[in-house]
Amino acid sequence: MDNGTTRSQRFGRRRFLGAAGAGTAALLAASAARSATPDPAITEVQDWARGLGDGVATRPYGMPSEFEKHVVRRDVEWLTASRQSSVSFTPLHSLDGVITPSGLCFERHHAGIADIDPAKHRLMINGLVDRQMVYTLDDLKRFPGRVGRIHFLECAANTGMEWRGAQLNGCQFTHGMVHNVAYTGIPLRMLLDHCGVRTNGRWLLAEGGDAAAMTRSLPLDKAMKDCLVAWAMNGEALRPEQGYPLRLVVPGWEGNMWVKWLRRIEVGDQPWHHREETSKYTDLLADGRARRFTWIMDAKSVVANPSPQAPLRHRGPNVLSGLAWSGRDAIRRVDVSLDGGRNWRTARIDEPVLSPSFVRFYAEFDWNGSELLVQSRAIDATGYVQPTKHELRRFRGTNSIYHNNGIQTWLVRPNGETENVEIS
Repeated sequence: MDNGTTRSQRFGRRRFLGAAGAGTAALLAASAARSATPDPAITEVQDWARGLGDGVATRPYGMPSEFEKHVVRRDVEWLTASRQSSVSFTPLHSLDGVITPSGLCFERHHAGIADIDPAKHRLMINGLVDRQMVYTLDDLKRFPGRVGRIHFLECAANTGMEWRGAQLNGCQFTHGMVHNVAYTGIPLRMLLDHCGVRTNGRWLLAEGGDAAAMTRSLPLDKAMKDCLVAWAMNGEALRPEQGYPLRLVVPGWEGNMWVKWLRRIEVGDQPWHHREETSKYTDLLADGRARRFTWIMDAKSVVANPSPQAPLRHRGPNVLSGLAWSGRDAIRRVDVSLDGGRNWRTARIDEPVLSPSFVRFYAEFDWNGSELLVQSRAIDATGYVQPTKHELRRFRGTNSIYHNNGIQTWLVRPNGETENVEIS
């Protein structure tokens, strides 16, 4: 697959833009027709305008409107044996923009949510360092060099149920083990410089403070490049389910390495080969070999609207919307198709475009009620092109549950209902 645009693709794009223009005209005509008929929603005084509403301080912590109560994280009970070692999914189909609200960020735990008193929490750095140090949260917040960055976090098992075919009917469930937020903290390299990494130090072991004592080996080069020790997200303290009071941020790499409730970092000269990087979080190939240390999350995208939880409701003008991300570099282009990949059209990418972070893409189209096969394809700044599921399986088989970044297909039926399908 190359990055070029074929003649049929160019023709398809011209036809697509023409349809969008016709759709705009149809929308304006429909609006004009409605305005000619009295609409009680605008001509009558509504109940909420007949009296005073709640005053200030009656809602000390703001909550969404009651009319948005359906926008929640959801889980799939049969995926895991217990809720303490389970996952909930971000409702991607109900969101817009690129920042995931803190209360809707997906959860993945191995021993439930740790309830940690920040005054008693400590971060220790030991091992191959000149000075073994223990930091309080206040120590870290007084450290020079505080930064804020926007990054996506994706579980390596996101879309993992789809390796052997279409399984879960909803983009929340197929792709919802990902979120994108603004983190605040200090670069990990500043703490390591403060402790003085010895010349034979090559690896770190990050350990969490929950009952699972989650540990992952991390190359020192990555730690010194762009990792953060973070205590805030989206302008407030981390949520407990996101690692309060302290977590590791490992931009562009699989979420299991972003150790939550971070309590210890050990410097060593080789990886530790603990459970989460041997029996778990390795990619089993068809011949029984396993790909290990597959940290980077490759370019991926998904159309959130339309999708099974957000079916098409109206014929005429519509807006296709979705998300794309890559752990390698910034997203440079997203193509969309309404006919299962026969014709691709370049989508419109909204600002900001950061790395590694979500981008939001849009494409206007006019729907006449015909059946659609909706897809998206992300291309990042390195030139990497999101593969099809068939291409992934050809090289990696179907034994893995990790790192499935294949192109997703939604079938839109003539009544607007949408479902998860695969095409050969």
